[in-house]
Amino acid sequence: MSEAVNNTGMVAAGWDCHAHLFGPYERFPLAPERSYTPPEAVESSYLALLSRLGLGHGVLVHASAYGKDHSLLLHALAAQPALRGVVVVQPGDPLALGGLRARGVRGARFSHRSGPGTNFAGSASFDDLCTLAPALADAGLHAELWTDCRALPAIAPHLLELPVPIVIDHMGGFDVNAGVDDAGFRTLLDLIATGKVWVKLCAYRNLLGSSDWEAGRPFQQKMIEANPDRLLWGSDWPHLRVTPVPDAAQLLAMFKDWAGSEAVADKVLRSNPERLYR
Repeated sequence: MSEAVNNTGMVAAGWDCHAHLFGPYERFPLAPERSYTPPEAVESSYLALLSRLGLGHGVLVHASAYGKDHSLLLHALAAQPALRGVVVVQPGDPLALGGLRARGVRGARFSHRSGPGTNFAGSASFDDLCTLAPALADAGLHAELWTDCRALPAIAPHLLELPVPIVIDHMGGFDVNAGVDDAGFRTLLDLIATGKVWVKLCAYRNLLGSSDWEAGRPFQQKMIEANPDRLLWGSDWPHLRVTPVPDAAQLLAMFKDWAGSEAVADKVLRSNPERLYR
Protein backbone atom coordinates (compact mmCIF):
# COMPACT_ATOMS: atom_id res chain seq x y z
CA MET A 1 0.00 0.00 0.00
CA SER A 2 1.34 3.40 -0.88
CA GLU A 3 0.72 5.59 2.17
CA ALA A 4 -2.22 7.98 1.92
CA VAL A 5 -1.40 11.55 0.94
CA ASN A 6 -3.39 14.36 2.52
CA ASN A 7 -4.49 17.59 0.86
CA THR A 8 -1.23 19.30 1.77
CA GLY A 9 0.70 16.82 -0.34
CA MET A 10 2.39 15.28 2.72
CA VAL A 11 2.25 11.58 3.58
CA ALA A 12 -0.49 10.93 6.11
CA ALA A 13 0.77 9.32 9.31
CA GLY A 14 -2.56 8.74 11.04
CA TRP A 15 -4.04 5.36 11.96
CA ASP A 16 -7.46 3.78 11.80
CA CYS A 17 -7.08 1.17 14.54
CA HIS A 18 -10.18 -0.97 13.98
CA ALA A 19 -11.55 -2.39 10.74
CA HIS A 20 -12.57 -5.75 9.27
CA LEU A 21 -12.24 -7.31 5.81
CA PHE A 22 -14.67 -9.76 4.18
CA GLY A 23 -14.07 -11.44 0.85
CA PRO A 24 -14.02 -11.63 -2.04
CA TYR A 25 -15.90 -14.76 -1.05
CA GLU A 26 -14.87 -16.85 -4.03
CA ARG A 27 -11.31 -16.63 -2.69
CA PHE A 28 -11.89 -16.15 1.05
CA PRO A 29 -15.14 -17.94 2.00
CA LEU A 30 -16.69 -17.50 5.43
CA ALA A 31 -16.71 -20.26 8.04
CA PRO A 32 -19.65 -22.67 7.65
CA GLU A 33 -20.53 -22.18 11.34
CA ARG A 34 -20.86 -18.48 12.07
CA SER A 35 -23.17 -16.02 13.84
CA TYR A 36 -23.65 -13.62 10.92
CA THR A 37 -23.15 -13.31 7.16
CA PRO A 38 -21.85 -9.87 6.21
CA PRO A 39 -21.68 -8.33 2.74
CA GLU A 40 -18.25 -8.26 1.14
CA ALA A 41 -15.87 -5.55 2.34
CA VAL A 42 -12.69 -6.05 0.38
CA GLU A 43 -9.14 -4.79 0.73
CA SER A 44 -9.30 -2.30 -2.14
CA SER A 45 -12.41 -0.66 -0.64
CA TYR A 46 -10.71 -0.30 2.72
CA LEU A 47 -7.60 1.23 1.19
CA ALA A 48 -9.82 3.71 -0.64
CA LEU A 49 -11.45 4.59 2.69
CA LEU A 50 -8.06 5.24 4.31
CA SER A 51 -7.16 7.52 1.44
CA ARG A 52 -10.46 9.42 1.78
CA LEU A 53 -9.89 9.81 5.51
CA GLY A 54 -6.34 11.08 4.95
CA LEU A 55 -4.88 8.24 7.03
CA GLY A 56 -1.84 6.19 6.13
CA HIS A 57 -2.25 3.07 8.27
CA GLY A 58 -4.94 0.64 9.35
CA VAL A 59 -5.40 -2.18 11.84
CA LEU A 60 -7.39 -5.17 10.61
CA VAL A 61 -9.18 -7.26 13.23
CA HIS A 62 -9.91 -10.88 12.31
CA ALA A 63 -13.67 -11.35 12.09
CA SER A 64 -15.33 -14.21 13.97
CA ALA A 65 -17.26 -15.09 10.79
CA TYR A 66 -14.00 -16.53 9.47
CA GLY A 67 -13.58 -18.87 12.42
CA LYS A 68 -10.02 -20.16 12.64
CA ASP A 69 -9.13 -19.31 9.03
CA HIS A 70 -6.81 -16.29 9.04
CA SER A 71 -5.99 -16.51 5.33
CA LEU A 72 -7.59 -13.19 4.41
CA LEU A 73 -5.99 -11.27 7.26
CA LEU A 74 -2.50 -12.65 6.65
CA HIS A 75 -2.83 -12.12 2.90
CA ALA A 76 -3.73 -8.45 3.40
CA LEU A 77 -0.85 -7.90 5.83
CA ALA A 78 1.63 -9.45 3.40
CA ALA A 79 0.33 -7.31 0.53
CA GLN A 80 0.07 -4.03 2.45
CA PRO A 81 3.02 -3.18 4.76
CA ALA A 82 1.17 -0.16 6.17
CA LEU A 83 -1.43 -2.44 7.75
CA ARG A 84 -1.27 -4.31 11.05
CA GLY A 85 -3.43 -7.19 12.26
CA VAL A 86 -5.19 -8.66 15.27
CA VAL A 87 -5.91 -12.41 15.27
CA VAL A 88 -8.39 -14.53 17.23
CA VAL A 89 -6.85 -17.56 18.92
CA GLN A 90 -7.82 -20.19 21.47
CA PRO A 91 -5.63 -22.69 23.35
CA GLY A 92 -4.69 -25.56 21.07
CA ASP A 93 -5.22 -23.66 17.81
CA PRO A 94 -2.70 -24.50 15.07
CA LEU A 95 -1.84 -20.82 14.47
CA ALA A 96 1.71 -20.37 15.76
CA LEU A 97 1.90 -17.19 17.85
CA GLY A 98 5.70 -17.03 17.70
CA GLY A 99 5.93 -16.02 14.05
CA LEU A 100 3.01 -13.63 13.87
CA ARG A 101 4.71 -10.37 14.80
CA ALA A 102 7.06 -10.65 11.83
CA ARG A 103 3.97 -11.02 9.62
CA GLY A 104 2.41 -7.75 10.82
CA VAL A 105 0.24 -9.10 13.65
CA ARG A 106 0.32 -7.11 16.87
CA GLY A 107 -2.45 -8.57 19.03
CA ALA A 108 -5.06 -11.25 19.67
CA ARG A 109 -8.71 -10.50 20.32
CA PHE A 110 -10.93 -11.95 23.04
CA SER A 111 -14.54 -11.36 24.04
CA HIS A 112 -16.16 -10.99 27.46
CA ARG A 113 -19.52 -9.25 27.25
CA SER A 114 -22.46 -9.07 29.61
CA GLY A 115 -25.75 -10.80 28.93
CA PRO A 116 -26.52 -14.28 27.59
CA GLY A 117 -25.48 -15.28 24.09
CA THR A 118 -23.49 -12.13 23.38
CA ASN A 119 -20.26 -13.75 22.20
CA PHE A 120 -20.25 -14.66 18.52
CA ALA A 121 -19.37 -18.12 17.27
CA GLY A 122 -15.64 -18.14 16.61
CA SER A 123 -14.83 -15.75 19.46
CA ALA A 124 -12.15 -16.42 22.06
CA SER A 125 -13.17 -16.03 25.71
CA PHE A 126 -11.69 -14.24 28.71
CA ASP A 127 -10.61 -17.64 30.06
CA ASP A 128 -8.76 -18.17 26.78
CA LEU A 129 -7.02 -14.85 27.31
CA CYS A 130 -5.89 -15.79 30.81
CA THR A 131 -4.52 -19.10 29.52
CA LEU A 132 -2.73 -17.60 26.52
CA ALA A 133 -1.42 -14.38 28.09
CA PRO A 134 2.11 -15.74 28.79
CA ALA A 135 2.40 -17.02 25.21
CA LEU A 136 1.18 -13.67 23.87
CA ALA A 137 3.82 -11.89 25.94
CA ASP A 138 6.53 -14.21 24.62
CA ALA A 139 5.36 -13.49 21.05
CA GLY A 140 5.37 -9.71 21.57
CA LEU A 141 1.61 -9.41 21.16
CA HIS A 142 -0.98 -7.50 23.15
CA ALA A 143 -4.49 -8.64 24.05
CA GLU A 144 -7.54 -6.92 22.63
CA LEU A 145 -10.79 -7.29 24.56
CA TRP A 146 -14.36 -6.70 23.41
CA THR A 147 -16.24 -6.09 26.64
CA ASP A 148 -18.62 -3.60 28.24
CA CYS A 149 -18.91 -1.54 31.38
CA ARG A 150 -21.33 -3.99 32.99
CA ALA A 151 -18.88 -6.88 32.66
CA LEU A 152 -15.68 -4.91 33.28
CA PRO A 153 -15.64 -4.43 37.08
CA ALA A 154 -15.50 -8.18 37.78
CA ILE A 155 -12.47 -8.75 35.57
CA ALA A 156 -10.61 -5.45 36.04
CA PRO A 157 -8.24 -6.73 38.77
CA HIS A 158 -7.32 -9.73 36.62
CA LEU A 159 -6.55 -7.52 33.61
CA LEU A 160 -3.96 -5.63 35.62
CA GLU A 161 -2.23 -8.89 36.56
CA LEU A 162 -1.82 -10.14 32.98
CA PRO A 163 1.69 -9.89 31.46
CA VAL A 164 0.52 -8.10 28.29
CA PRO A 165 -0.92 -4.69 27.41
CA ILE A 166 -4.72 -4.69 27.12
CA VAL A 167 -6.64 -2.86 24.38
CA ILE A 168 -10.39 -2.46 24.99
CA ASP A 169 -12.67 -2.10 21.97
CA HIS A 170 -15.54 0.30 21.34
CA MET A 171 -14.87 2.62 24.30
CA GLY A 172 -15.64 -0.19 26.71
CA GLY A 173 -19.27 -0.43 25.64
CA PHE A 174 -20.28 2.46 27.90
CA ASP A 175 -23.97 2.93 28.74
CA VAL A 176 -24.89 6.43 27.64
CA ASN A 177 -28.01 6.35 29.81
CA ALA A 178 -26.02 5.45 32.94
CA GLY A 179 -23.80 8.50 32.56
CA VAL A 180 -20.14 9.12 33.27
CA ASP A 181 -20.53 8.41 37.00
CA ASP A 182 -21.60 4.81 36.35
CA ALA A 183 -19.45 2.41 38.37
CA GLY A 184 -18.50 0.37 35.32
CA PHE A 185 -17.42 3.41 33.35
CA ARG A 186 -15.41 4.68 36.31
CA THR A 187 -13.68 1.29 36.39
CA LEU A 188 -12.75 1.82 32.76
CA LEU A 189 -11.32 5.26 33.55
CA ASP A 190 -9.27 3.81 36.41
CA LEU A 191 -7.85 1.16 34.06
CA ILE A 192 -6.87 3.78 31.48
CA ALA A 193 -5.17 5.82 34.19
CA THR A 194 -2.87 2.91 35.08
CA GLY A 195 -1.19 3.08 31.66
CA LYS A 196 -1.57 -0.67 31.14
CA VAL A 197 -4.92 -0.47 29.38
CA TRP A 198 -5.60 1.19 26.03
CA VAL A 199 -9.06 2.07 24.68
CA LYS A 200 -10.28 2.48 21.12
CA LEU A 201 -12.40 5.60 20.72
CA CYS A 202 -15.24 4.34 18.58
CA ALA A 203 -18.31 5.85 20.18
CA TYR A 204 -21.13 5.32 17.71
CA ARG A 205 -22.02 1.72 18.59
CA ASN A 206 -22.77 2.86 22.13
CA LEU A 207 -25.01 5.66 20.82
CA LEU A 208 -27.25 3.84 18.35
CA GLY A 209 -30.23 4.10 20.71
CA SER A 210 -29.63 7.77 21.44
CA SER A 211 -31.41 10.53 19.56
CA ASP A 212 -28.34 12.75 19.80
CA TRP A 213 -24.83 11.35 19.41
CA GLU A 214 -23.54 14.45 21.16
CA ALA A 215 -24.33 12.52 24.35
CA GLY A 216 -21.10 10.62 23.76
CA ARG A 217 -18.89 13.70 24.07
CA PRO A 218 -18.49 13.65 27.89
CA PHE A 219 -17.49 9.97 27.80
CA GLN A 220 -14.64 10.66 25.40
CA GLN A 221 -13.62 13.75 27.34
CA LYS A 222 -13.44 11.76 30.59
CA MET A 223 -11.17 9.23 28.89
CA ILE A 224 -8.91 12.00 27.64
CA GLU A 225 -8.72 13.40 31.17
CA ALA A 226 -7.84 9.92 32.51
CA ASN A 227 -4.89 9.35 30.15
CA PRO A 228 -4.64 10.75 26.60
CA ASP A 229 -1.54 8.61 25.98
CA ARG A 230 -3.57 5.39 26.03
CA LEU A 231 -6.29 6.23 23.51
CA LEU A 232 -6.67 5.15 19.88
CA TRP A 233 -9.28 5.79 17.20
CA GLY A 234 -11.04 3.20 15.06
CA SER A 235 -13.58 3.55 12.27
CA ASP A 236 -15.12 0.09 12.86
CA TRP A 237 -15.50 -0.17 9.07
CA PRO A 238 -17.58 -1.73 7.47
CA HIS A 239 -19.97 -1.07 10.40
CA LEU A 240 -21.45 -4.54 10.65
CA ARG A 241 -25.17 -4.88 11.27
CA VAL A 242 -25.73 -1.12 11.65
CA THR A 243 -28.48 0.58 9.63
CA PRO A 244 -28.15 3.19 8.32
CA VAL A 245 -24.42 2.69 7.80
CA PRO A 246 -22.50 5.67 9.24
CA ASP A 247 -19.96 7.62 7.23
CA ALA A 248 -16.48 6.96 8.63
CA ALA A 249 -15.44 10.49 7.66
CA GLN A 250 -18.17 11.89 9.89
CA LEU A 251 -17.11 9.58 12.73
CA LEU A 252 -13.54 10.81 12.39
CA ALA A 253 -14.71 14.44 12.37
CA MET A 254 -16.81 13.76 15.48
CA PHE A 255 -13.80 12.31 17.29
CA LYS A 256 -11.65 15.33 16.35
CA ASP A 257 -14.32 17.75 17.54
CA TRP A 258 -14.67 15.95 20.86
CA ALA A 259 -10.88 15.71 21.27
CA GLY A 260 -10.82 19.38 22.25
CA SER A 261 -7.44 20.18 20.71
CA GLU A 262 -5.25 19.31 17.75
CA ALA A 263 -2.58 18.08 20.15
CA VAL A 264 -4.88 15.44 21.63
CA ALA A 265 -6.18 14.42 18.21
CA ASP A 266 -2.58 14.01 17.00
CA LYS A 267 -1.74 11.79 19.98
CA VAL A 268 -4.72 9.52 19.35
CA LEU A 269 -4.38 9.33 15.57
CA ARG A 270 -0.60 9.25 15.23
CA SER A 271 1.80 8.96 18.16
CA ASN A 272 -0.19 6.54 20.34
CA PRO A 273 -0.81 3.93 17.61
CA GLU A 274 2.77 4.30 16.42
CA ARG A 275 3.91 3.06 19.83
CA LEU A 276 1.43 0.20 20.00
CA TYR A 277 1.39 -1.09 16.44
CA ARG A 278 4.87 -0.33 15.11
